[in-house]
Amino acid sequence: MQGWSVLWVPGTDHAGIATQAIVERWLWQRRRLRRQDLGRAEFLREVWRWKERHGDEILQQLRALGASLDWSRCAFTMDPAFSRAVTEAFVRLFGAGLIRRDERVVTWSCALRSALADVEVEPRVLTGPTALSVPNCPHPVTFGVLVTFAYPVEGDDGLEVPVATTRPETLFGDVAVAVHPQDPRYLHLQGRQVRHPFSGALLPVVSDPSVQPQLGTGAVKVTPGHSPQDLALARAHGLPLLSVIGDDGTLCPPGGGWLQGVPRFEARARVVAALAQRGLLRGVQDHAMTLPLCSRSGDVVEFLLKRQWFLSCGDMARGALQAVTSGRLRLVPKFHEKNWKTWMENAGDWCLSRQLWWGHQVPAYQVKGGHQGPQGGHRGGQGGPQEGPWFVGRSEAEARAAAAGALGCPPEELHLQQDPDVLDTWFSSALFPFAALGWPEQGPELSRFYPTSLLVTGSDLLFFWVARMAMLGQQLTGQLPFEQVLLHSLVRDPQGRKMSKSLGNVIDPRDVIGGATLQELQEKLQTRTLDPQELQAAQEGQRRQFPQGIPECGADALRLALSTHNAHGPEIRLGVASVLTQRRFCNKVWNAVGFVLRALEGERGPPKPPEEVVPVAPLDRWLLARLAAAVAECGRRLEALEVQGALAAVQSFWLRCLCDVYLEVAKASLRSPELRAGALATLAAAAELGLRLLAPFAPFVAEELWQRLPRAPPAPPTLCRAPFPDALQLAHWRSPELEAQVAAMLDLVRAVRGLRETLRLGGAARPPVLVQCPEPARDWLEPLGPAFRTLSGAGPVQFLPLGAEPGPGWVGAPAASGTFVHLRIQGQAGAEPGGGWRPPGPPPGDPQLREGPGFVNK
Repeated sequence: MQGWSVLWVPGTDHAGIATQAIVERWLWQRRRLRRQDLGRAEFLREVWRWKERHGDEILQQLRALGASLDWSRCAFTMDPAFSRAVTEAFVRLFGAGLIRRDERVVTWSCALRSALADVEVEPRVLTGPTALSVPNCPHPVTFGVLVTFAYPVEGDDGLEVPVATTRPETLFGDVAVAVHPQDPRYLHLQGRQVRHPFSGALLPVVSDPSVQPQLGTGAVKVTPGHSPQDLALARAHGLPLLSVIGDDGTLCPPGGGWLQGVPRFEARARVVAALAQRGLLRGVQDHAMTLPLCSRSGDVVEFLLKRQWFLSCGDMARGALQAVTSGRLRLVPKFHEKNWKTWMENAGDWCLSRQLWWGHQVPAYQVKGGHQGPQGGHRGGQGGPQEGPWFVGRSEAEARAAAAGALGCPPEELHLQQDPDVLDTWFSSALFPFAALGWPEQGPELSRFYPTSLLVTGSDLLFFWVARMAMLGQQLTGQLPFEQVLLHSLVRDPQGRKMSKSLGNVIDPRDVIGGATLQELQEKLQTRTLDPQELQAAQEGQRRQFPQGIPECGADALRLALSTHNAHGPEIRLGVASVLTQRRFCNKVWNAVGFVLRALEGERGPPKPPEEVVPVAPLDRWLLARLAAAVAECGRRLEALEVQGALAAVQSFWLRCLCDVYLEVAKASLRSPELRAGALATLAAAAELGLRLLAPFAPFVAEELWQRLPRAPPAPPTLCRAPFPDALQLAHWRSPELEAQVAAMLDLVRAVRGLRETLRLGGAARPPVLVQCPEPARDWLEPLGPAFRTLSGAGPVQFLPLGAEPGPGWVGAPAASGTFVHLRIQGQAGAEPGGGWRPPGPPPGDPQLREGPGFVNK
């Protein structure tokens, strides 16, 4: 509408973890099958079938909402073209030395049996013992407890080292006890050994400055297979690395033993009991702590030692930080810049590997069998002691050729096996701004529309998605993927709760648009893969929140309800009541344009273009001045990405200016031969431009009404192609002096209406009114007299000098600074302030009353 060439590309990602989890649950609920029963290929076919059934729900919702996307370009991250872009990105990043394979402690979900990115871990602050439900655990598990036990010192009966831990089940992975080199309590033990309570193995006491002596007992158990900090310490001291918890969360201590295959939290209780039985338990106490939880499954995150692919983010993060500090990338609201700086300054390596089947399989191939050659120095990354070398390629053939060249053997003699892991979904999503436009091919669409201008997304995705897009966009294309990012607040229910299927408070936009009975809402829940307890809770939540179902509100009302909230604030609390309020606004717009259409019936020819209208009458000039002001304010707010402010300006014009004021006055103007032509031109201009102004917010009702308005040819075929109102073209309508005068007159109207309401005057009553105002105000109040009388329901109006008293029978109220209005209540039906009191009227011919001929007679 503003003449720009605009592209909004629709797309969805494959949601690797979430989709695989929901399909696995569906297979178990419907067919009692696990993915392992099907095998990888058949399971992936099931996922694609699921995607065909449910994968376009988001797109259907966007269509129902009237989102003006280019549907011919719809992208999906698992499409062949997009998948090629993902492979290309991995190969290029590997070639630049940014991706490498390494053995590190990763955050792991035992419920999903997959690694997680650090940003997928939610910290849960516990102030003390707290019982939590954990996936696959039959009973709640208590966290926030510190267990202290003793390590006996070897060769010295009775001497021991007390150690405190919140995770006693990892004790089997201990390889040392560490103390601070200057801690006087343990100086005599440095270099000694302690004996493991269960295995009897001798563990060294090492000194390390990273130990914090003021925490716990000052001595810490070193478990490198299950703690990133302990891994760094173990490598610094050349200690062995042990893993004692399996991918599924069961214990697998070296050599098996009495805890082999026992779930980790059940093993925790058994270890504490065994320590007590051996006389080595020294205490259990409440402990404040931060518990890491998987944002995907709610599982308690485990730390496991794994060989994975890691992307080095340090240099890319510094580039993304510099983009914001230099102003090349603008975050809105601005307060997000502080979080951006903190995250970018502390950005660690990104673990790209996910132990899933659904997703982009890592384009890395391991050499199996002979011809493994020397470790390192080849294209693909060094394997570990138990791994052959790895080679990265866009295809197996490319990787095979690279391997043959590096190992000096014929390609056909090599046996390659592709890494079964897939890449983190956010890796492919981070490529969307350019991959959706055909990258890595440098086609015309990529050069025309990349980089993009604006990204709008939820504030919770600042690091999951926005940061990754900024980093990879600059690294792979040399350009930032966008200039501005609007981070809107999260949409919650009216109680401020996050929308959740298990709470039954999720609102499908289509149910609000078209309406849905409670039975229909409940039946829709039945199609979800909720477990019986979740389903029962969700149905009860729906019954409480939507006892009568959801009434039909329409797409425009929902769009308006969302747009009226401050997207820059902490949260958006959306309820059906606010949507119904906006439905009533749409009805007012419909009725207002209906009034205009009826007024224009029978007129010869279409009205002149709105921008060419030159109003003469005061209220005609005022309305178009307020329209010009609304256009300017709307434009200013949209430029600042303040959608709620832009909509407020548009709605204020429609409700406060056109409907509440001008239409009431126009009813009289249309009956006047002198005023009719001007009123018709003003009504037509206000309706046509007002609908253009409303179109971005409520496109359906605006289009429907705009098509019914008579327009001078050549007119665009659709409102979407009509020019958006331009504040500069309408600046000649502005009249600050007149606008201030009408605003003061409306203050008088509100004062009179307030008195009428207080006195309970009926609508038919037309009481005489006295106005007290400064002398200069009378000059501009005179021409506004007819409008004042129409809007206030006043009878004869007269001026009363400031300081004068109107006499008995009048009731007054202040209207604005130095201005007062008085209503005569004697003889007015229904004017019973209380107790039947009815003051007498003023004496005839009161000399203090001064008449203004125009103000009184019109």
